[in-house]
Amino acid sequence: MPKKYFKKFLPSHETVKQSRWIRPFGAWLHHPNLWHLHRRSVAGGVAIGMFCGLIPGPFQMIGAALLAVLFRANLPVAMFTTLYTNPITIVPLYVLAYELGAFVTGQHNELSAIHFALPEMSWGNWYAVLSGWIISLGKPFAVGLPLLAVILAVIGYFAVRMLWYAMVVWEWRRRAARRRRSL
Repeated sequence: MPKKYFKKFLPSHETVKQSRWIRPFGAWLHHPNLWHLHRRSVAGGVAIGMFCGLIPGPFQMIGAALLAVLFRANLPVAMFTTLYTNPITIVPLYVLAYELGAFVTGQHNELSAIHFALPEMSWGNWYAVLSGWIISLGKPFAVGLPLLAVILAVIGYFAVRMLWYAMVVWEWRRRAARRRRSL
């Protein structure tokens, strides 16, 4: 099962409690759902990661970590899932968000694909450049981005729940077949 495979890479609950980096956060990071792999915490982690993956700028993992702690979902899964957005996928996702927002609001600014390309940024001006770029996309983008984030989160949550259920049923049937063969 995938759970057994991934469990090798996750820290134990005791290791997390003893970590000098996590200790200052007290009981916030000690809830078992933040670290254990079960269908609710993993599905919640994927949903949070899918939602936070569309946050513009470098705040994706911070947002995923905060929401995972708030909703007690699997923290590593939530942070890892944000990586579905990267320099290759972010522009198509933002175009999709813009088109979804244009459909919902009925406004379409007829922007070219070059307008969706992220502008040149540096450490000193990234916030001003990024906020100016987002504002230039207008209301369709402002409506479409959170809407797409919610849609992806819901799809991710239910996909994990269904896949988890299918894997459990498959494992039950495999065990039953093994038992029948051994009789």
